Amino acid sequence: MQNKAEKIVLLGTGGTIAGTSAQAGDNVGYTAGQLSVGHLIAAVPALGHVPLEAEQVAQLDSKDMSHAVWQALAQRVAAHLARPDVAGVVITHGTDTLEETAWFLHRALAPQKPVVLTCAMRPASSLQPDGPQNLLDAVTVAQSAVAQGVLCVAQGQVLAAEDVRKVHGYRIDAFSAGDAGPVARVEEGQLIALRPWPQAQALGLAAIAQDVAQWPRVGLVCSHAGAEPWAVEAAVAAGLQGLVVEGTGNGTVHHGLEAALHKAQSAGLRVLRASRCVAGGVVGAPTGALPSAGGLTPAKARVELLLQLLAKAST
Repeated sequence: MQNKAEKIVLLGTGGTIAGTSAQAGDNVGYTAGQLSVGHLIAAVPALGHVPLEAEQVAQLDSKDMSHAVWQALAQRVAAHLARPDVAGVVITHGTDTLEETAWFLHRALAPQKPVVLTCAMRPASSLQPDGPQNLLDAVTVAQSAVAQGVLCVAQGQVLAAEDVRKVHGYRIDAFSAGDAGPVARVEEGQLIALRPWPQAQALGLAAIAQDVAQWPRVGLVCSHAGAEPWAVEAAVAAGLQGLVVEGTGNGTVHHGLEAALHKAQSAGLRVLRASRCVAGGVVGAPTGALPSAGGLTPAKARVELLLQLLAKAST
């Protein structure tokens, strides 16, 4: 079911989907973020009948995503969703930090209309680019009268912001929703829902409105064999307000690191414990364990902790 008479806004941020290479057969040595979102639309003739509005918010390789771009993107998404003529928003994005941006937008805005991030693993100049089909599928989802929340679309799968994670560095089927599975799929232009659409309590734009230079500093450290406390001690000395530890297995943390984290937590540092495993998250809370990030990936746990600190500061 689609709202064909309503407008879809496409916001470009760069990424591989907008990348080009000097050689069409090169799917690795390309430069991301070279084409405008207008160029991406022009490469998909099937979008010619869709009422679209395009805006370039940023033009970068998503490995270089910044808090400033997140803030601007959230503000533009909110502004467009507030328009009665807009059915949904599509964001073209790089794959490296897509899951982080998705979680940031979902927690900040929790939109009732669909906000759909899409991407590509091959540049636009590839012999077989995957971006055009992903973009067409993303617009299909954004047009839906039933889809809602922040979603990610790639290879025909519709993944919720909470669940999506990049699980492969090269293949075009690089994204997974882990144990949760996709919320829907797109088949030949048809959206097929599989489970309820994601819900969240919006923190609101006020929580992220302050100058990003004043945002809390939140870092990420990794537990591993032979881990020592120096990374935690350095974070504390640098004045960080939050720290996520990427634990092994079910969020377990090397004793040399764990003691330093408990000490830092007692001194006021906010800490979350995630898992470095490709699938699953942190289950349970043993006595004395550091606070859990649940099913969030370490990267999304850092975003969550940042947003919690921002929300606290704005109240």
